[in-house]
Amino acid sequence: MEKGYTIKNNVIIISRDFTELDFFLRDFLNILKKHSDYLVVSGYVSICSGRSRATEDIDLLFPIPRKESFSELLKELQENNFWCYQGDNADEIFPYIENMNSIRFARTNENFPNIELVPIDETRKAKFFEFKHPQKIKIKDFEFKIPPIEFEILYKEIILTGKKDLEDANHLRAIFSDILKEEKFKEYEPIIRGELKQ
Repeated sequence: MEKGYTIKNNVIIISRDFTELDFFLRDFLNILKKHSDYLVVSGYVSICSGRSRATEDIDLLFPIPRKESFSELLKELQENNFWCYQGDNADEIFPYIENMNSIRFARTNENFPNIELVPIDETRKAKFFEFKHPQKIKIKDFEFKIPPIEFEILYKEIILTGKKDLEDANHLRAIFSDILKEEKFKEYEPIIRGELKQ
């Protein structure tokens, strides 16, 4: 299997052209990064590394913000033609975040694709760990952060376990076989299994 990537300064550089989904995420992250840290997780990690499957959403972890910061983020997103499924203003939307519920954004007058913003804090131990240990990945000039590949694989195999997730994990194991580290699998597994006990 052809790798389709190189590594430079610890950044995984993917060798492929942009897709519409990449442009959608890039436009969203260009705004989000001004207001918050983030981590791109789940299905898009496999898709960006060459797995050809459809997806309607991209999952992003982000730390619970102050309401004022979220209001500023929301305003800029709306000014740039994004809308939130959960409401039109921070008063409507912020209670979802405070209660650790995801919120979704799509382009104005569209439902798909969408971004699922997943709020986290230290109580979400596995998610907080991957958030604090990002791996940089790059498509052309678009650089963004994903979890360690070993963590993403184990999370799909242990926590998510759906057919699509296991296929994603197999794809990541195949594509990145020459850089995966067994010691990282051993380090991450107890952290991920801890989520099953929460």
